Amino acid sequence: MISSSKPLDLICMGRVAVDLYGQQIGARLEDMGSFAKYLGGSSGNVAYGTALQGLKSSMLARVGDEHMGRFLREELESVGVDTSSLITDKERLTALVILGIKDEDTFPLIFYRDNCADMAITADDVKEEYIASARCLAITGTHLSNPQTREAVLTALKYARRNGVKTALDIDYRPVLWGLTSLGDGETRFVESQQVTEQLLEVLGLFDIIVGTEEEFHIAGGSTDTVEALREVRKVSDGVFVCKRGPLGCSVFENAIPDDLDDGITVKGVRVEVLNVLGAGDAFMSGLLRGYLNDEGWEKACSYANACGALVVSRHGCAPSMPTREELDNYLSRAHEVPRPDLDEHLNHLHRVTTRKAEWDELSILAFDHRIQLVDMAREAGVSLDRIKPLKKLILQAGQEAVEKAGLKGKAGILCDGTFGQDVLNEITGQGWWIGRPIELPGSRPLRMEHGNIGSQLIDWPLEQIVKCLVFFHPEDDHPLRLEQEKTVKEVYQACCKSGHELLVEVILPADMERNDELYARALKRFYNLGVKPDWWKLPPLSSQGWDELSGVISERDSHCRGIVILGLDAPEDELKAAFAQSAGKPLVKGFAVGRTIFGQPSREWLAGEIDDQGLKDKIKQNYLNLVAMWRQRG
Repeated sequence: MISSSKPLDLICMGRVAVDLYGQQIGARLEDMGSFAKYLGGSSGNVAYGTALQGLKSSMLARVGDEHMGRFLREELESVGVDTSSLITDKERLTALVILGIKDEDTFPLIFYRDNCADMAITADDVKEEYIASARCLAITGTHLSNPQTREAVLTALKYARRNGVKTALDIDYRPVLWGLTSLGDGETRFVESQQVTEQLLEVLGLFDIIVGTEEEFHIAGGSTDTVEALREVRKVSDGVFVCKRGPLGCSVFENAIPDDLDDGITVKGVRVEVLNVLGAGDAFMSGLLRGYLNDEGWEKACSYANACGALVVSRHGCAPSMPTREELDNYLSRAHEVPRPDLDEHLNHLHRVTTRKAEWDELSILAFDHRIQLVDMAREAGVSLDRIKPLKKLILQAGQEAVEKAGLKGKAGILCDGTFGQDVLNEITGQGWWIGRPIELPGSRPLRMEHGNIGSQLIDWPLEQIVKCLVFFHPEDDHPLRLEQEKTVKEVYQACCKSGHELLVEVILPADMERNDELYARALKRFYNLGVKPDWWKLPPLSSQGWDELSGVISERDSHCRGIVILGLDAPEDELKAAFAQSAGKPLVKGFAVGRTIFGQPSREWLAGEIDDQGLKDKIKQNYLNLVAMWRQRG
């Protein structure tokens, strides 16, 4: 990347909205049964996409003072976009777009932008010092359609040119947003309008780069002949024109416009199976700006742009489909081998693991997802099973107090079930904790799901909740049993890939069979051979040598694995202390996920009426703090 003394590479100014994408492919919008919520809006998408490509990007816009505005801010920040100039508008709501995918060329689309926040930006919102802090200012054409936003854009362009900031325009022509179609017709991409052409020609000379489809250059130049339209634009602009040509790629024109588009700097696109073209332009712009701002030349910039667009048209959604830098480079290295990026296992895995939001370098997880064990405890105490739910709430409270005392923010987690702990899950979700949730039928071998088909469950789970699947597995299992269990684990993994949830696989060798460190390494190899690449592993304590062997397997098979947490199996504290010491200096071992060692005896006493709520919490809190201290002192 080109070094620069400026703090920002890029400022994106224009539309930022929430996209509600219909999830049923091939259905009319009228018949849609559910929607997925994504960051959207052309400028928002470009800010997001360029940040994924490694640029220091910033967003200049407004969002509402409500849930959707906070969602957009958090999504941008999650990939490193600077939001210091993303203004919170106290009087207007965040813009929404509702859209569907009928087929690859048909996408019913409705813009909800009446008095919306991002169209309320004013010239006073644009600060010269901020504009001067970037190497490039990227504008989308929609903001030229309204007098107030147009004034804000012109102000930003004035500051940019005064301070040597490069300027780029994505024409981004949406006739409905210029008032040229009915409000419900967001799908139409081209309507001739002399008035729009005139308004665009007035400002095109202010841009160093102008990017558009052939139809967008038609509206800019006032002609449906692309060459003629480009020549009309050239009369008012000395900038570089990048004309997007769909599957044919794109053509770049730095000087006079030739008689044939192919006579420009033409970079062919990559052929893919198209799901839908929505978002392709924003992805294209993201790749183009990566190459342009890194001074890699137009050939390389356009290859990035074409590939970004190709990946997005094969996927659902705009921003969440944008490739990361690592993913894009991998794709370009073998694009001729990947006609269907959406079906390429390696590419999809890279997209999954390089777009994760939270980072977890260390974890102290309080595991109380136990069900059978707590049922047994309640029966031994002679009390109703109804006592288990309030018990789990008290365990959480004790954990929260311990986390506060130990300063574990960003390093704390829980494992809790939905059977007895749904209230716990509801409370802790959204609080910044690592949250795991079991799906297996307790004690099942062969593995069974507690609540039936996994795919039907995950649609109701918050995305931050991590799927935890415990399997009693041995590489020397009878062949039919091993195949059945492997098949189930693979189905769970595929369901998580589809839903977007992370997966933790907990492997325990059956108690009645041989157990050693080498067998755990063999077990993990079996799952990797199946193409199962969990985000997390949960494993019993191993020797230092065992951890080294296991780490080698994981690093070789999936360098993006988040890591391992050590389970407790109700071991005494001194045994866990020794186990923690064996993991010292093993970067993939991120922490522990221990339960009964922490809550077991206090819970028995509470269920038997021997201690009160406060006594229970005090004991659990102290046990948890003891383990945290042991982990921190492991050497």
